[in-house]
Amino acid sequence: MKPVDQSAAADVFIADVQHERFHDHHLWDLRKGRDQERDHIPEWETLRQLASDIKAHTLTHLADYLEEFERNATANGVQVHWAQNAQEHNRIVGEIFEARQVKTVIKSKSMLTDECQMRPYLAERGITVIESDLGERIQQLDDDQPPSHIVVPAVHKLRGDVAKLFARTIHSDPNNDDPKVLSEAGRQSLRPHFLATDAGMTGANYLIAETGSFVVCTNEGNADISANLPPLHVASVGIEKLIPRIEDLGVFIRLLSRSALGSPITQYTSHFRAPRDGGEMHIVLVDNGRSARLGMTDFWTSLKCIRCGACMNTCPVYRRSGGLSYGSVYPGPIGVILNPAIDLHRYRALPYASTMNGSCTSVCPVKINIHEQIYQWRRIISEKQELPLLRRTALDVAAKVLASPVLYRRVIAGLDQVSRDFPRALIYNPLNAWGLQREMPEAPQATFHQWWAKNRGADHE
Repeated sequence: MKPVDQSAAADVFIADVQHERFHDHHLWDLRKGRDQERDHIPEWETLRQLASDIKAHTLTHLADYLEEFERNATANGVQVHWAQNAQEHNRIVGEIFEARQVKTVIKSKSMLTDECQMRPYLAERGITVIESDLGERIQQLDDDQPPSHIVVPAVHKLRGDVAKLFARTIHSDPNNDDPKVLSEAGRQSLRPHFLATDAGMTGANYLIAETGSFVVCTNEGNADISANLPPLHVASVGIEKLIPRIEDLGVFIRLLSRSALGSPITQYTSHFRAPRDGGEMHIVLVDNGRSARLGMTDFWTSLKCIRCGACMNTCPVYRRSGGLSYGSVYPGPIGVILNPAIDLHRYRALPYASTMNGSCTSVCPVKINIHEQIYQWRRIISEKQELPLLRRTALDVAAKVLASPVLYRRVIAGLDQVSRDFPRALIYNPLNAWGLQREMPEAPQATFHQWWAKNRGADHE
């Protein structure tokens, strides 16, 4: 597939000043809320380290814990399925629904089903999937636009955008953009789907090996309705969501919503262990490249991610460029390190959508070294010759210059001299993207090496 041009897509978002400013300020407010919640908990750093250690332990014993989970879930009356990739996941889910003549499905928020592109797969087979999360529903109504954030899928939209969208799709008042009115309009449009659906789907935030149960965290309660009203409940879950014991759960629950939204806890932390009376429950455990990533020395810790979005809320590039510019279900810093493992060629530009300031690492509740992994992906992209020709040529020249002190000093001295008389029109023009938002620094009269040789070198002979 054609490589994602994150920079070009970001330019489109940035050009819409009103949306760009709201996006930046709102996400920074979430980051500030996270910091305030952190400051209220003296043991915050202890929790982060404990969460990181639990995840590291689980991932390094993943096969054992997955087998334990399957045994206990099966004993609870749950049917467990294994999917090696997205195609197998979609096939399994489709077969479950077709065998039970399911035509409509109400689904709560699930990044994994988006990752597997499940909705279009089922639509081709006559099965309609309705998103019950309000943000995901907004995106679905907007011509099936993908989510732009892991936690708040429609965060790039203003309430006026939603009012116009709802007026066009569910016939609400286009002139009333009050958030409460819009939420109620969304709620009323979804209720008939809840009541008439043939099956419900959820994802899961955590799988618990010890009990064979899983936990879904939401703020709207839609997952509970999706799972409990229909007789059939299917949960699609990535294998990395596993934790060993029920007592480990408290560590992650304390970190998740505080990191994501700056709130003490999600409104609903729902535990699912067995089918409802007279119903069915299926869990589809999905690999889809996770085992391969687990074998990557520099990148396996990315599997610790609990999908809180804190790295997005703090990232200056993401906040200003919008999530849709990343061309993936997983945008922002976490997407920058996840996506190249899925398709290096397609996502080769994403590791360069970063200032490498390290803020993403500092806020990650499970202490993933995100900025270091971004750097490692840049190295791999260069080694695999995936850089565009112009950038590759420039880096090759820079490598030769930086490898030779003598050549470096000559080049710097020469560039300083040239830059003093260089025509501005050659730098600041529509054809040179570098000059659009930058100003060349004033060249010094002498390089540091020249100054040292003239003023201090004699003192050390």
